[in-house]
Amino acid sequence: MTKVEENTITERINCLFQQNLLSNPVVNLPLQPMNNQVKSHISLFAAALIFGANYWISKGLMPDYFTPEQLLFFRMAGACIMFYVFSLFTVNEKVAPKDLRLIAFAGFLGTTLNQLLFFIGLNLTTPVDMAIIHVTSPIFVVTFAAILINEKVSAIKISGIILGSVGAIILILHRGEISFSSDTFTGNLMALLNTLAYAIYMVLIKPVMAKYHPITVMKWVFLFGFLFALPLTFSSMLSFSADKLGSGQWIALAYVIVGTTFLAYLLTIFALKYLEAGVASFYIYLQPLIASGIAFWLGKQDFTVAKGFAVMMIFTGVYLVSRKKNGNPSQIKSPQDQPPE
Repeated sequence: MTKVEENTITERINCLFQQNLLSNPVVNLPLQPMNNQVKSHISLFAAALIFGANYWISKGLMPDYFTPEQLLFFRMAGACIMFYVFSLFTVNEKVAPKDLRLIAFAGFLGTTLNQLLFFIGLNLTTPVDMAIIHVTSPIFVVTFAAILINEKVSAIKISGIILGSVGAIILILHRGEISFSSDTFTGNLMALLNTLAYAIYMVLIKPVMAKYHPITVMKWVFLFGFLFALPLTFSSMLSFSADKLGSGQWIALAYVIVGTTFLAYLLTIFALKYLEAGVASFYIYLQPLIASGIAFWLGKQDFTVAKGFAVMMIFTGVYLVSRKKNGNPSQIKSPQDQPPE
């Protein structure tokens, strides 16, 4: 075989090889970047993990290192600063004075009162009980929307409200104690009041969220929340001492302020750009499961038949109030639909 013939054969083999590569769908398939819907689900799952773990992390800071009032001060101050700084690089809107008055009142309910009740309740009850009670938030939102702004409530939603409310009552009373001398009873009651305050806040803030950018609203909400928190936390902050805090406590505090208050909110905003809000709302069910999983890992699980029955009633009630007439989840129009923590 001559040199020319060898080169010709080699060229033909190379040509066939290249044609096979181009026609092979497996070899030719390019690496696809992760699409935005997948990223959104990952973001919502990450937010649920942050919220679920927050119950235990916040619980671990009280009462040995912080009082509930001190945690309220740090969380309000941190959130106020972070949302203000973030707004400087994202959006610059002017808010009408009448809307500022509404935001101020809603901020008191949704941040100051809500967070104060949350930390007081969590200091007394278990993280799992608190997480389960927080799942009832959509039930109370629908209830107060019907009372305050006359939104129509179907028979299915009414049955969901009743079912979820009974489940919450069973959970609060599952130890058979109706006494403020019982820490668990008092803590669960504070958790319920915390959820009620947040539900009213969500109804009041809804028209404002539709009018302005979410970051703008949150900047003002936490500013007013911090101002309202000052007289409630002043005396407690005078007795605060950082000497007893180690690196672990500072990291935990940063988690509560940055992770739960700021990062989880931004993850939710991103997810709602690409997912229906009804789909996103189902991630609220993960939070008590995550809190329960952490309890099992720590060997602090406290599961009873009554608690399991209450959880089933609450989950079913939330599902019913979240349904539309066509059977799909109701659409939640703002990233405010987060647990009241």
